[in-house]
Amino acid sequence: MSDSISDSGDCTGGSVRTDFSDDRTAVTEAEVEALVKGICFKTGPPRTLGVEVEWLVHELRRPQLPVTPERLEAAYAALRTVPLGSALTVEPGGQLELSSPPAASLTECIGTVSADLDAVRTVLAEQDLGLMGVGHDPWHTPRRFLREPRYDAMETCLDRTGPAGRHMMCASASVQVCLDAGHEEPGPLGHTRRWWLAHQLGPVLVAAFANSPMVGRRPTGWLSTRQLLWLEIGAGRAGAPPLDGDPRAAWARHVLDSPVMCVRRDNGPWEVPEGLTFREWTRSGSPTRADLDYHVTTLFPPVRPRGHLELRMIDAQPGDDGWIVPLAVTAALFDDPVAAETAYRTVKPLAERAMSLPAPHNPLWIDAARSGLGDPELHEAAVACFAAALEALPRLGATPEVVAAVRAYRDRYVLRGRCPADDLLDRLRGTAGRAQGKEISA
Repeated sequence: MSDSISDSGDCTGGSVRTDFSDDRTAVTEAEVEALVKGICFKTGPPRTLGVEVEWLVHELRRPQLPVTPERLEAAYAALRTVPLGSALTVEPGGQLELSSPPAASLTECIGTVSADLDAVRTVLAEQDLGLMGVGHDPWHTPRRFLREPRYDAMETCLDRTGPAGRHMMCASASVQVCLDAGHEEPGPLGHTRRWWLAHQLGPVLVAAFANSPMVGRRPTGWLSTRQLLWLEIGAGRAGAPPLDGDPRAAWARHVLDSPVMCVRRDNGPWEVPEGLTFREWTRSGSPTRADLDYHVTTLFPPVRPRGHLELRMIDAQPGDDGWIVPLAVTAALFDDPVAAETAYRTVKPLAERAMSLPAPHNPLWIDAARSGLGDPELHEAAVACFAAALEALPRLGATPEVVAAVRAYRDRYVLRGRCPADDLLDRLRGTAGRAQGKEISA
């Protein structure tokens, strides 16, 4: 999208590409603040769009069976020989991620990723493997595939708050939509409005696309268990900064006051400090620009500014093309001025339920993850937002097929107050009464 402190994909996996990887110059507290403010919000007219799609890799015919590390390694070796327009990376549990290049239109973005997914699926099918879109693996316990010092350190750090970190690293998947930060000036497409809208529309997107109701073959009581995991990881690692005031200043403070996950070493295990913020590190040690860059990749807020805005709250979706609907809806509600204004007015009353607490650790986000569109106010907001998106998509040049897909999703789920998680639960209830222990089909 734009230059940013971190230009990697989802920071839990894949190869971390940094702007300052060779810069060993120590940074002061004031320099960190200036760097973050100057790089993480690149303003201008919204022109580009991107998406990062994560998938669980499963046995093609029996998805309930675990895939051995040896088969995953062979599959990824074969995939590395395939030319793709998107960056292909691997998450710690072996999940596959495709990160699109910046696209000049929704149609271009969808075309690039769809072609890449077709190529990926062809190679995986030759290995008797397939892709499954679900926010959390409903069958298997978390198992780490990648063994590297940074994942050892990440696991050690996240284990301090319980098992949620391992589930996030190794058993979760998402659709992450990347949007330009917006104009410097105020208005529907201004960066301050878009930052606020991303956090207040976020619960509507969580509820409408919830698709992770199970862990270990059992319902968790949450329609988006993936969001529950982010809650349990804690606000310091997975929370947003307060929304009052200037977004740049708020994010810079958040980066400085967030805990350092690890201190990298050229040789041997990485150090995992406890309770050390990056601000304290600048005062007591000598972190470098590369350390700052890496530190930002270890923060997992629902909206992460990386020059552009990375919306991270949407569960992976079922079906080969299910990811297209949240991408199209989100793009329409942010990049079409009329739809953006409608979305702003629609979610503004919901903001009171957040009680001025940062996302996702507030009642609005919690209700969205637990109840989905069973929440009456979130249901009403989703209906209005999908209507605005459907009106806007032709103005953004969306193809009739994309508009039809969004309309079909609206009719199947949103109007009925449902989400894909309800389908998974329906299948579970349909088999549980007939045969104890029978498994869900993919």
